[in-house]
Amino acid sequence: MDTTASDEPDPSLPSAKLILLTSFLLLNCTKISMQPRPAITYAKQEVTARVEESKPIVKTKKKKKIYLTFDDGPNKGTPNVLKIIREEQVPVTFFVVGEHVYGSIDQQKTWDSLQAADDIEICSHSYTHAWHNKFNKFYQHPDSMIKDFKRAQDSLQLDNNIVRAPGRNAWRIDSLHYTDLKASKPALDSLQKAGFTVMGWDLEWHYDAKTLAVNNTADELINSVDSIFNHNKTKNPDNLVLLAHDQVYNKSADSLELHQFIKKLKIKDEYELSLVSSYPGTSKTDSLKIKTAITQ
Repeated sequence: MDTTASDEPDPSLPSAKLILLTSFLLLNCTKISMQPRPAITYAKQEVTARVEESKPIVKTKKKKKIYLTFDDGPNKGTPNVLKIIREEQVPVTFFVVGEHVYGSIDQQKTWDSLQAADDIEICSHSYTHAWHNKFNKFYQHPDSMIKDFKRAQDSLQLDNNIVRAPGRNAWRIDSLHYTDLKASKPALDSLQKAGFTVMGWDLEWHYDAKTLAVNNTADELINSVDSIFNHNKTKNPDNLVLLAHDQVYNKSADSLELHQFIKKLKIKDEYELSLVSSYPGTSKTDSLKIKTAITQ
């Protein structure tokens, strides 16, 4: 048998061309993989925040308070006062005299109207109005004076302990103490100790005692109010208590001045009408607390 090698190449061995091609491909793949990758860039999106314009803070100016008060009712002038304040819808405080409530059938009817009215406050002006205007003797006897105020409190069944001293511009409100006539000071001190709050006034609408006609027009009184505030002449800054008297407004001419005064006050932006129970240091309390205080 001939044992010489065959002239054909062994198929299990790669040819030279195949080896060269494979080497070339591997070399190029290596080069490609070693090249740095290009940086990826992202488009920036502009974010626009909606910014609302801030509104300017407007500070409302604190209004000055006026406490319109009427003494000595119920009497012939009280119905006219009540009619005016109902038309104008303003808060008003009446300091009533106990005896006047029971003085006549008309006065009793007026009293009923006062009790039924809205936006008003009823306080005491004593029961006998200082023993029928005997002011000096009234304040010389503190115990009897206090009994007179207690009688008014009980007979009228008032829901507050705010009073006005007849014939005296006196204040006993918390730490506010003032007495126009010093001889009355001990009596008024005892009134406060008995549980009462004593309300005086900063401005009075004066009238002629004989004719019961007002001495000042509405415009003149407005000017007085402005002046007192401008010169800081009130007992408590930015608070003014105005004293008027019911009996003065029985006649149409005087009632007209009152009506005009209230109208002119209402259109003045810097003023606000209030009840005396909102006066600084004064608070309206319930009947039980009041009765407890004044019986001690």
